Amino acid sequence: MGLRSWPLVASGVLALLALVLWLARRALRSWGRRTVLEFRGRVDRYKLTATSRVKAELAADPVIREAIGRHAAAHGLAPEQVDGMVRQYIHEIVPFFNVLSYYKLGYNFSKLLTRLFYKVTVEYHDHRALSRIPRKDVVVYLVNHRSNMDYVVVTYVLAQVVSISYAVGEWARTWPLEYIFKSFGSYFIRRKFRDPLYHVVLERYVQLITRNRVTQGIFPEGGLSRDGTLRPAKIGLLDYIVGTLRDPGFDGDLWLVPVAINYDRVLEDRTLIRELVTDMPRPSYLKQLAGWVGFAFWNGFLVLTGQKQRYGRVAVNFDAPISVRAWLAGERPDLLATAREERLPAIQRLADLVMARSGAVIPVTPVPFVATALLSFHSSAVSMDALWDRMAELKDYLKDTNAKMVRSELAVTEVWERAWRTFRARRWVYRDAGNLVILPSARPLLEYYANSIAHLLPATAGWDLTPATGEDTSLPRLGRQPR
Repeated sequence: MGLRSWPLVASGVLALLALVLWLARRALRSWGRRTVLEFRGRVDRYKLTATSRVKAELAADPVIREAIGRHAAAHGLAPEQVDGMVRQYIHEIVPFFNVLSYYKLGYNFSKLLTRLFYKVTVEYHDHRALSRIPRKDVVVYLVNHRSNMDYVVVTYVLAQVVSISYAVGEWARTWPLEYIFKSFGSYFIRRKFRDPLYHVVLERYVQLITRNRVTQGIFPEGGLSRDGTLRPAKIGLLDYIVGTLRDPGFDGDLWLVPVAINYDRVLEDRTLIRELVTDMPRPSYLKQLAGWVGFAFWNGFLVLTGQKQRYGRVAVNFDAPISVRAWLAGERPDLLATAREERLPAIQRLADLVMARSGAVIPVTPVPFVATALLSFHSSAVSMDALWDRMAELKDYLKDTNAKMVRSELAVTEVWERAWRTFRARRWVYRDAGNLVILPSARPLLEYYANSIAHLLPATAGWDLTPATGEDTSLPRLGRQPR
């Protein structure tokens, strides 16, 4: 082959590669369309916008450009330097949604992991109200935060309905988690980063996707509950989202959907409570790491040998949606036009309303239910007959107050048997004939699970789960997470 023919050969190879890439892209798009039709879930159109276009739109945002000028003047920097910082923030925040990644990887992974560990219960308090939300409006799911599995479980539960863009904390900004979460449409936030310029960029991005009708999921508590109780809501992201209604070009409404989730076993429960447990030695970092590695390998072995047993139940309850425009009309119609200092207390009241609604529909699964009944005796030794009587009393109260008890039709003896599987497997309670003994090392974990439904308990003597006067104070106790 002569030298003159090499350009022709190279051109032919490049043309062939271009054709292969074009066919591959076309095949992937066709696969993505079939996947959406298969799931019948709603994919917000704006998620399919090219990432470069979204970044360019943010970089040209007048509010961000004005913030760049203020930051440059305040810190004596060249506008080009500040512009570079902003572009780095934009690159960090903006995701790249991929249909196949979300539905083929994300959904199947969440389905596998959720079903591997739990039996799933889903309940809608007012399904008709959810289905009546107009398509032009925006839905935001606000979920209480019990476990990092919350992302997985809620994705699995809602995959047939809609794809959700989550606000994800810095814990997931490690390879390959960062790439995976971004391909699911999730955006990252630095929760404790105080740079005002960063928060301007984050606010404008959140308002950009809200204005373009992207369905979002946020955890208003701002982090995992370490003592099991519902945490006070943080309002930063919620204020950004509600601020979208200031835009005269946005004619829709915002609907906040309270979502309550609870578990018979939180995978990272021991890690969460560790810093709150009194009078217990702290394991070293290497011991903690070894524990997680051992957990993963042991569960892998059980799966491969067909011996894997699920960890009880995870339950997800959806309360009726809250119209933000209707709430503003009742609260103060001109609220969004007021100064931030005047506005935030009202936004806090909205966030507290959502958390109260979530708390009212928190699922009562067997382990928290039985843990609450056990601890209400304020004794380490309890007879089975007394426990069943106390469980029956608690069950009647929860039914009378319309609490969401999972499998409420079951007899208390059956509920006990379901919880006992966890108690026995985790060596929390010793059973001897007709008596039970709470093992000292298990008490903080029992308190952690009981705390998840503590706000539903009767406000009468005997149901306070704090140590009673005269009770042995040498036993390990679960402290309270700072508010």
